Amino acid sequence: MSNITRRNFVNGTLMSAGMATGASMLPLKSFSQDIMADITPSYYPPAEKGLRGSQPGSNDAAHARAWGGQTDWGTNKNLNEEYDLIVVGGGISGLAAAYFYQKKHGRDKKILILDNHDDFGGHARRNEHMIDGDLRIGQGGSESLEGTGSYEGVLLEMLSDIGIDLNQFDERYDFDFFKRHGLGAAMFFNEKVFGKNKIVNHPLCDYPGFIEGLLRPTMSVDDAVAQSPLSERGKEQLLRVIKADQSVLNIPTESLQEYAKTHSYFDFLQNTLNVDDPHVLHIARHTSVDYTEGGTDALSLYDVLASGPLGGDPMVAWKDTLGEGAYQNYINKDKGTYGTDDPFIQHFPDGNATIARLLVKKMIPNVGPGQNVEDVILSRFDYDQVDKPGNATRLWLNSTVVNVKHIGSTNNAREVTVNYIKDNQSYTVKAKGVVLACYNMIIPYIVPNLPEDQFAALKKLTKVPLQYSTIGLRHWRPMKELGLGMVMSPGNLHTAVNMDFPVSVGDYQYTKSPDHPCVLHMRSAPRGDTVGAPLRQQFAEARYNMLAMSFEDYEQEIREHLTGMFPSELFDFDRDVESIIVNRWAHGYSHGDPGDVGRAPFGRITIANSDANDTSLANNAIMQAYRAVQELS
Repeated sequence: MSNITRRNFVNGTLMSAGMATGASMLPLKSFSQDIMADITPSYYPPAEKGLRGSQPGSNDAAHARAWGGQTDWGTNKNLNEEYDLIVVGGGISGLAAAYFYQKKHGRDKKILILDNHDDFGGHARRNEHMIDGDLRIGQGGSESLEGTGSYEGVLLEMLSDIGIDLNQFDERYDFDFFKRHGLGAAMFFNEKVFGKNKIVNHPLCDYPGFIEGLLRPTMSVDDAVAQSPLSERGKEQLLRVIKADQSVLNIPTESLQEYAKTHSYFDFLQNTLNVDDPHVLHIARHTSVDYTEGGTDALSLYDVLASGPLGGDPMVAWKDTLGEGAYQNYINKDKGTYGTDDPFIQHFPDGNATIARLLVKKMIPNVGPGQNVEDVILSRFDYDQVDKPGNATRLWLNSTVVNVKHIGSTNNAREVTVNYIKDNQSYTVKAKGVVLACYNMIIPYIVPNLPEDQFAALKKLTKVPLQYSTIGLRHWRPMKELGLGMVMSPGNLHTAVNMDFPVSVGDYQYTKSPDHPCVLHMRSAPRGDTVGAPLRQQFAEARYNMLAMSFEDYEQEIREHLTGMFPSELFDFDRDVESIIVNRWAHGYSHGDPGDVGRAPFGRITIANSDANDTSLANNAIMQAYRAVQELS
């Protein structure tokens, strides 16, 4: 890395020239919160930069317990504190569990929420970039609500109670933003993988389809592929993939769906379409981003087709193969824009972090002003309030639970002890009941004496790694001049780069001019190194690679990506990038269903989190919390 890079950025924050030299003397292994403590007067995680998500150190105690079998944590401090409920995990599901318990049993009930991260919300993480005095907000994980038309009962009641009106999204979303600025989708071929930096004004896949209002390409697929830096043979094979439809299988219509579900996508590419160009296979493996749980090389033809693969609208080209119930149903909007039959607009500027913040605000009113979305969107929460001894509900961050055990026999126990680690010190508290809203795959390691079938069901679970980086830009003139709202980048670590959803809430207004600051989102679901390996192995490989990277590694990757993608006359990294937040989620989307056996109550312990029934949607996380609280009662 060049000296200018280290001089300009310390853990994601652009430093002034006078400050940079001294700041660069800080050890590279220092946590960002230690560095920022010297810069900001109070603890406020949303504004921190550098390595975020599961920040360095957040998983150390959990890994020591699960991987190393550690049980001796040194001298333990029994706090002699008893709660009505302890919730393990401060993500949306854990916060919802505390809310539902308080709603059911009264606001005077004592509740403690423990989370291993330095901020609440789990994957619903708020990212704040201050750019030349202009606050720009982005999401570092859980992005939007989906399918809100089907919400009912306690879910609707909870959202309304904390100040969310689902009918307001139509007013907040600027449907004409992309069309007004001429922004569509493209594909970027980088020099490192493809031998040349080249943007083609066609995404060659349907992943951009979830961004409501984004312009569809006007360039033909043939012209787009002709402009790519692939070999002539590679271009011919790429066109073969893109133009393929269900007729190439040459099997009866009634057999198409079963065939697609039982045959590999890569088998289809290599043996049906006779594709062997490594660049084409690389593109095919990486353009589904996070629509699929892993690389397309390890998935069925059906699963890939339902996720916006290379080619046009799969619901047209593969209509009989997909049938009803496919994940997306892309439709042509008026005047050539992308969209789905259920518009994907239920988005807050900080993603679902707004839900987490409103839940915390409901249970701990002094954390900040406001009663609804419009009130709190610009509220700087006072984190000193979340663990005040006088609060009925308390939230302790940086606290990793390593043991949850009944006092006495499971069937007759009236209390549960919870042992957690904070700053390398072991503590114990107890409660009348516990909701485990943490990653479900850690439960077998922290709850002794689980029934064998439940132990086995939970151990089979795993997670899909996710990468969400947000970049504070001083302007988005390159996006405007090149007509880019989203860029597919199959050769890069971040396989999709996009402008955020154009949403304004209350006094927070989405960027209006290409000469004004904005947040650029860069995302991926990292693939494992071993092509064709089982998904579980690929997830493990991707996690290892993700956690082995330093912030400097990520910064250099982002620098090369943006500098290669944008022409130098429009973009200069050191001049135009103000800040970087790298949200690493080594344990991202849920993968695997524990079933009724895995999520069953165990004495005074119940299980929540979206892991509990294998879907990572926020509404599911909330409903799993509701179920867990009812079972506890």
